[in-house]
Amino acid sequence: MAFKYLTRDVLSGFDKYKYCSVDTSPVSNYVMHPFWNWLVQFYPLWIAPNVLTFAGFLLLILQFFLFTYFDNYFYASDDTHPEYPPFPNWVWLFAANCMFWAHQLDGTDGKQARRTKTSSPLGELFDHGLDSWATLFMPVGLYSVFGRGEHSLSPERTFMMLVSVMVMFFMSHWEKYNTGVLYLPWGYDVSQLVLTSIYLVTFIFGYQVWKFTVPVFGMSSGRFFELLMQLSVWGFGVPVSIWNSYVSYRDKTGKNLSLCESIRPLLPVILEFSLFMIWANCSSYNILSRHPRLFYVAMGTIFSNIACRCIVSGMSSTRCQAFNWLLIPLIAIVIGVLTIHLGVLELYLLLAFCIFVTSAHVHYGICVVKELSEHLNIYVFSIERPVTEASSVQ
Repeated sequence: MAFKYLTRDVLSGFDKYKYCSVDTSPVSNYVMHPFWNWLVQFYPLWIAPNVLTFAGFLLLILQFFLFTYFDNYFYASDDTHPEYPPFPNWVWLFAANCMFWAHQLDGTDGKQARRTKTSSPLGELFDHGLDSWATLFMPVGLYSVFGRGEHSLSPERTFMMLVSVMVMFFMSHWEKYNTGVLYLPWGYDVSQLVLTSIYLVTFIFGYQVWKFTVPVFGMSSGRFFELLMQLSVWGFGVPVSIWNSYVSYRDKTGKNLSLCESIRPLLPVILEFSLFMIWANCSSYNILSRHPRLFYVAMGTIFSNIACRCIVSGMSSTRCQAFNWLLIPLIAIVIGVLTIHLGVLELYLLLAFCIFVTSAHVHYGICVVKELSEHLNIYVFSIERPVTEASSVQ
């Protein structure tokens, strides 16, 4: 854990960092923020903001593992596969509570920081870094509601939906890398409220309630939900991000990087998604259909690592990496898939790769948080400050 990821320039950049964000979402401004302002008053002042952030993330992890136990292959809500029993009904209620409180804890951590006067760049990095990984766990949880059946989506279409969710998250931080301002997407609060509501409705009426065809559109509920999500990302979210970046260049309010430098953070993301698409489409073992959850975890974990490095670069005003070294073994696997009939060996390669990237990402996260906390002379999970040698001298 003593490995150093943050250079002296990066740490120096964090010293100069000032948080700047724009939130124009009506749901956020008129519903969630008033509620969070009320809720945060009940938190004890000795609770550190990062404790709230981490607790909310752990709820998502707990939900993910619970869903994995009952529905590893996404057949539990598919009536055409009776060999896979449906979820016990209490699981949906538990998932709704996990989703609800993960949302509230993530929304009130910043307010708790200001309330306890412990706001810091570490808190923002910790929050957004975990959010980048949550872009995997939240959509995958939703897939278990619809399952693979007639009224849902195939693992391949769900893969593309995951890509879109991750692209939307990354575009917000790509914007910040170029403009210095974090424009919070409208879908952040709406998506989590919708997820909580879907779990509650499923608890009350059962998963069969989602087995219908949408009138007028003539498409299944799963396909209709996919259409709405894709339109919100590619028809609204991504164009708005590009427009905001353009305005910052036009008005010279951003960092005014060259075109090559401005798109540099996008390169590892594009490469990652391309490699996983090639693997899924060219697999002789049909790896995505046979083991979708493991495939999604590998993709989402590498994405989170790429996103975290972009967030670090944006906050420290340093140059973002154009290549992520975790993609090296993925490139080797894809070359193998394209040149050799690997068969079931693909499963073992995917499993080993998933373990490797998860371990590497967790190591990166722990080291970066530790380095930054030591540099800023603050504790990660306590509002007290460490006693330095200088302060201990009387």
